[in-house]
Parts: sequence; C-alpha cells; structure tokens
Amino acid sequence: MAFTQLLVRLPGNSRRIAALLALILLVVCVLSDWLLGQALQLSLPLLMGALVSGALVSWGVPRLRALKLGQVIREEGPQSHLGKAGTPTMGGLLVVPAGLIVGSLVAPGDDRLLAVAAISLSYLAIGGIDDWRSLTRRTNKGLSPRGKLLLQALTAAAFLAWAYWQQQLGSDLALPLGWVLPLGLLIWPLGLFVFLAESNATNLTDGLDGLAAGCGAVVFTGLGLQLMLRGHGGDPALAGFCAAMAGAWLGFLVQNRHPAKVFMGDTGSLAMGACLAAVALLSNSLWPLLVMGGVFLAESLSVILQVWVFKATKGADGQGRRLFRMAPLHHHFELGGASEQQVVVGLWACSLLLVLVGLVLVP
Repeated sequence: MAFTQLLVRLPGNSRRIAALLALILLVVCVLSDWLLGQALQLSLPLLMGALVSGALVSWGVPRLRALKLGQVIREEGPQSHLGKAGTPTMGGLLVVPAGLIVGSLVAPGDDRLLAVAAISLSYLAIGGIDDWRSLTRRTNKGLSPRGKLLLQALTAAAFLAWAYWQQQLGSDLALPLGWVLPLGLLIWPLGLFVFLAESNATNLTDGLDGLAAGCGAVVFTGLGLQLMLRGHGGDPALAGFCAAMAGAWLGFLVQNRHPAKVFMGDTGSLAMGACLAAVALLSNSLWPLLVMGGVFLAESLSVILQVWVFKATKGADGQGRRLFRMAPLHHHFELGGASEQQVVVGLWACSLLLVLVGLVLVP
C-alpha cells in the first residue's frame, strides 16, 4: 500500500523522465571509465548503442505501421490498455540488432560476444515467430507455451554446449563475501533454467510503456559496471557489450516511452532475457543478475504465486482467491490507483536501487 501511494506522487512527464534515466546511466558510465582509467570503455558503447538504436527505431516505426503489425491487446488485461490496440509491435527487430552490432564491435576478436549475439538473435527469432502468429491470427496467443519453451530450451542447450566446448562455462557459482558454490555438471541444468526463467521474466515485464526497456537498460548497465569492478582488470569486452545493449534500450525508449509509438513484442523481450542470461553465465555473474534483475524476478514470481494461490483455493464454483489485484505485478499497482507512467518510473527506481545493492555485493 505504501509503495502504491509513493507511485501516485511521482511525476508523469515521460520525456523528461526517460531523459533523466539516460543521463543517470551515462554519468555513471563516464565516472566508471574515469575512476578505473578505462577510456570510454562503457560510455562510448552506451552512447553509440543509443544513437544507432534511436535512429534505426525512428526510421523503422513508420515501416512497421505500414506493414500493419499492430499489437493485439489481451481482453483480460486492464481496460485502460485497450486503447493501445494497433500500436506497431515487433520493435525488437530494430533495437536488438542495433545493440548487438555495436556491442560486438567492442571486441571483434572475442568469440564470446559473437556467441551472445547468436543466442540473442535465436531468441529474437522465436519471439518473432510468436509475434507473427499472434498478428496473423488476430489474437494475443501465438506459439503454444510448450512449443515456445521447447524452442527456447533447444537454443539454450546449443549455447551451453558451445560454451562448454570452448571452456567458457565454469563449474563454480560465485557468491557474495568470496563464497563459491561448486556445481560441477549441475551448471548445465542451472544454465538452462536461467535462460528459460530470465527470458520469460523479461517477457512478462513488457506490459507497460517503457517498463521492460528502461529496466533492461539499468540492468545491462549494472552488469557492465560489476564486470569492470572485478579484480585483474575486469572483463572490458563483456562490460562494453553490456553498455552497448543498455544504450540500445535507451534509444528504444525514444519511441517506447509513454504513450508508446512502438512495442518491442516477444521479439525484443525474449532476446533481452537471453542476452542477460548468456552474459551472466559466461562471466559467472548469476548472483549479480539475480539481484540487479530483481524487478524481472518479482514480475515473474507474481504470476507464479497468483496462479498457485488461485488453484490452491479454488472452490466448487471454479473461483479461487487472488494474491494480487492482477498479475504481473505492474498491473497490481495500476489497479491500486497509480498511473501507468508512475508504475514504470517506480520500477525503474527499484531497478536502480537493486543495481546499487548488486554492486555492493559483487562476488
């Protein structure tokens, strides 16, 4: 209740707030480069990712509209969202390649960056198929849940096999305070779970204008920072790649902020989650991702808990209790009286706070 009341007091000018978020992330990257003596290691990829993505998305939105790739809104959602029907979707086709290209140029000879780009594009393709089936059927349902998970699992397994073959997949899990959890072969099922959980969590978060894009930009920046803060010079290649992806999502916010002119669709949200998972697995950053991506985790858990409580309390009339007014979590706050943009800003702020916590607890 207190969080909802706080959201109601937040300002609602989407342009200023998006610009403020971009400025915060840029200043943080510049300070990081200066303090660590790494000239433009994070700030340049962030800027380039934002510029390339912003330009490409601005060019592409009219093309998506001309192709009549208008979003189909699910009837079970908040009634205020029905007015968004017809807004161009599949914006991930524009923003994800922009970030991956800029990110891969950070260290062209690093095979890890190409592998992360490949798995991200694979999930983009899965999301694209899902979005396309939804659009052609004029329904909010595309691929079957089982078919979607199977495709995600197969591509994730291929990535894990490559990482293992190239000796890029460790068998230990780094934890705070210098603790290490030896996993051995258990890293395989854990890695598979991380891909499925993270990609679907980012997908669930993509329900309000600018929410997933803004949180994604913050989390990618946080991962980049923690990779540079590690000892032995950090991991500049993956850190710069993360900064480029953060910039790409900031560029997307130019068109995706409230009121959104384009949605990323499953095309973008699944690719975002897969990219985060791949970077975390290759850099042994699963713990930082768990903490920094706490908003994604909360959105996913809200859906799981909502379904579990409903089924556990379902009576003879087929009705059960609901833990939240509506899931995912962002709809719960909306129905509690906060505007869409206030919820978005509040969850962006939560992501920024969680990044700070994650940096303090860098393994």
